[in-house]
Amino acid sequence: MTQTPNPQEQPILVVGGGFAGLSALQAFSRVHPRPPLVLIEPRSKFLFVPLLYELLSGELQGWEVAPDYGQLLQARGVSHVQDSVRSINLEDHVVTTNGGQRMPYSQLVLATGAVPEDFGIPGVREHALRFHALEDIPPLQARLRELRHRPSGTSTLVIVGAGATGVELACKLVDLLDGAARVHLVEQGEQILSRSRAFNREQAERALKQRGVTVHLKTRVLNVSANAVQWSGVEGEVEQAHDGLIWTAGSRPNIPELTPSIAPHHKRLPVDETLRLIGQPDVLVLGDIASQPTIDEGQTPWPLSAQVAIQQGQAAARSLQSHRQGNRSDPFVFKDLGEMLSLGIGDATLTGMGVTLAGPLAFQMRRLAYLTRMPGLSLGLRSAGAWLFSS
Repeated sequence: MTQTPNPQEQPILVVGGGFAGLSALQAFSRVHPRPPLVLIEPRSKFLFVPLLYELLSGELQGWEVAPDYGQLLQARGVSHVQDSVRSINLEDHVVTTNGGQRMPYSQLVLATGAVPEDFGIPGVREHALRFHALEDIPPLQARLRELRHRPSGTSTLVIVGAGATGVELACKLVDLLDGAARVHLVEQGEQILSRSRAFNREQAERALKQRGVTVHLKTRVLNVSANAVQWSGVEGEVEQAHDGLIWTAGSRPNIPELTPSIAPHHKRLPVDETLRLIGQPDVLVLGDIASQPTIDEGQTPWPLSAQVAIQQGQAAARSLQSHRQGNRSDPFVFKDLGEMLSLGIGDATLTGMGVTLAGPLAFQMRRLAYLTRMPGLSLGLRSAGAWLFSS
């Protein structure tokens, strides 16, 4: 085994530039003196995922929803390596990228997020549209333009998965299509939004019903072809023709190869109460790839949400500093700030912080809340100002 680098001489590496990784970088970049900070992220742009619906509809522009990392990290002294990680040697403290770079670290922040999961269902990978990343938007917009040019009501769109993404997308697509296509929402569970609060679920059910979305509960997709989907549900096995199928039914943790390997917990990496990888005091794990096996009975796991990722990133920055100073890190405690859902153009629902609201005012509050939370406050304020003047 090679000699472990001197922690004071090596950079802190952050792998993954989503909410968790970027929040950690921005918070820790204020610490001085500090070692070099490096972000390893294959994308050139950060994606504010909760506003992806507004990018699809044209309500917001690309610079508002997906700013460049260079712009966000400017003047913070953070280097951006536009690459993805192939493997991590935890004993040698070395990260190897797909581009062949070998990068030593003093401390490592892993925040590589999740990728769509097709559960091995035939045809999903080949024929389904997705709504997960920036590159998913142009194909979906092209499909919508095509459907709007067809005779009204002659086309069918199918959305698989009635979690927050599927429900929000269904409402938005109906508004955009304006009767050009029927929309079906397919869910394997017994209800939509199984992890959401009752008020938001009720408002979502109302919005779907008002828009004429056909919801199929307790329904499992069997296979997908270019123009049809077969599912099994309360009506038995059904083959439904479609003019586009959008897959939002699930995701899986995107974890690089680790040496030595780490036994997963619920398919994620086990962390202690301070977000440190179990058995690896120099590694923090955040966001969708982290799981806490020591959680107390009666507590619920951390939601897989942007607000959890942001809070974990800020906690990670404090933990990085405590570790450098030889102090014990404070446990991470998630503060639930509530839940906001978009329910089409100009409509939303929100609960939390003593507020329960639905309709146009909730839509405005949701938009403004997200815009002002954009990484880099000046960008959020510019975006909020542009929106207010255009309203």
